[in-house]
Formats: sequence, C-alpha cells, structure tokens
Amino acid sequence: MRMVKRAFILGFVAIVLPTLAPLMAAQSTKDDKLVKDGAVVSLQYTLSGEDGKTIESNKGQEAMKYTQGTRQIIPGLEKVLAGMKVGEEKRVKVKPEDGYGPVNENAFQEFPKEKVPQEMQKVGAQLMLKGPQGQAFPVRVKEIKEKTVVMDMNHPMAGKTLVFDVKILDIQAGATPQPPKPAQPAAPPQPEKPNPPK
Repeated sequence: MRMVKRAFILGFVAIVLPTLAPLMAAQSTKDDKLVKDGAVVSLQYTLSGEDGKTIESNKGQEAMKYTQGTRQIIPGLEKVLAGMKVGEEKRVKVKPEDGYGPVNENAFQEFPKEKVPQEMQKVGAQLMLKGPQGQAFPVRVKEIKEKTVVMDMNHPMAGKTLVFDVKILDIQAGATPQPPKPAQPAAPPQPEKPNPPK
C-alpha cells in the first residue's frame, strides 16, 4: 500500500511540477516588471503647476531614468510610482512637503550690489552660485535694495504643489543592495609564551 501511495505522489509531482514551473516563472517575471525598490525605471513625464500650465516635459525626448528607492526623484512622486507596471499611466499631485519643501525664509540672503553683475540686478533674474564644495546651484533675484541685492536660494519649485502626468516606459531589474557585513570581533589577545629556561 505504501509503495502505491509513494508511486502516486511521485507521479503527481512529475506531472504537476512541470506544468507549474512556467506559471511560477511567469509570476517571477511579472513581479520583475513592477516598479519596486532597486528597479531601474524609464519614465515619460509632463510636469505642470496647479494652474495647468506645463513647466517641463520629456515627451518626444529621451526617457528619464532613475532607480526606485534611492531618492533620486522627489519622495511624493517616488511613493506613488511604486507598484506601477510598464505602459501604466497616472496623474500625480505632489504637495510641497512631499516635493521640494516649503519656502524657507532663511534662504533669502543679501549680497552687496558690486558682487552681482549689473545685467542681473533685476527682480526675477536667475544666476548660478557656487557652493562651498564647488557645486553650482540656481538662485533668483527677489528684491533690489539701495546697496544690496536680495537672493532667493530656495529651489524654484519650493512651496508649490506639482502635478505630474507620468507613463512607465520600461522597468529593468537593478542590482540588489547588499546588506552591510557585521563587524568581525577582534581576536582575543594571546598570552605571551614564557621564555624557555636557559
């Protein structure tokens, strides 16, 4: 009786497993085509303000690529893209706190007029400043005073609610981040060997 049972189970496994294998592989492939942490995502987007005016778009241009879960894009957008699949489209509204943050009043700084090129001394003019590590970042002229120019160092999108129309063009499996290796304990000190008697 046991032999019959064992033969039946082995026969069942031999028949069922090969039919399940493609389904299991399809499930794995399907999961690989979802936006998830570590995936390299190619994206088409149009960014608009709340007024509906287009700010920028890459439609008809090269796709934007980023790696999900690495904070390469603003958090509010990254969060909504998780779980999307190739070909899926979505409209995403991102509030300032999940985008470029609120306007920081401490980011307004005054510069002596002689440090700012004459042609840039008008409200709304944008110029590039260099940071301490030599990185360039844009600033805008907020106000012109008698002896100084007030610069707004906030990101141009700070304080704004942003509307993204996005389409997932491609998803590639990225490198799985390796967990850090635990520190190895130092070897205990070895007692000194006594000198042999002379």
